[in-house]
Amino acid sequence: MPFQEVFYRPVLGRVLAVVTIVVCVAGVVLMLWEDPAAALRYSWPILLVAAVAWALFWHPSLRVQEHGITVVNVFRTHFVPWPNITAIETRYSLTLRTVGGVVRVWATPAPGRHRTLGLASKDFDGVGESARGEHGSLRPSDAISTPSGNLAQLIRGHWERLRDAGTFASGVDPEASAVTWHWATIALIAVLAAATVIGLLV
Repeated sequence: MPFQEVFYRPVLGRVLAVVTIVVCVAGVVLMLWEDPAAALRYSWPILLVAAVAWALFWHPSLRVQEHGITVVNVFRTHFVPWPNITAIETRYSLTLRTVGGVVRVWATPAPGRHRTLGLASKDFDGVGESARGEHGSLRPSDAISTPSGNLAQLIRGHWERLRDAGTFASGVDPEASAVTWHWATIALIAVLAAATVIGLLV
């Protein structure tokens, strides 16, 4: 059966990003309409909020691929090959423990307390053995009815199949992992932050 690639970006995050950006743009347009001089000074913090909303809520994503996992976070993108993964956790967010360190998936935070109150045993059906703690315990964020748990089980299931099939027998290759910094995002936020400070102080 061919591997089916999975791409995930939270709907709520996209909605928050769009709403925030639309409100910010409307605010800047209204300011330009009523007082162009003031807009040149005070629109920067509004644009900064829009840029941060995009970086925090729209940009992060997770892509599960045949040869590894691509995690797009706020300021960095990580690519982790399957053999380099040592454990999959969900304590605070979906987290990949790798031979090179820890990669947290910004797009899949652990569910809040209100979301976990109604969980039942059936919500944990099929969770892989590698998810269980020392005494066989599972976290609420491991429930397959939550985004973090569902995606963790998807990754865990494929990782366990590859491991049990002896695919990792050739060993890991730390050099195969890659980290790419989002310099354009960093620069944009830095410039808008500087413009905000200047605009408010001058």
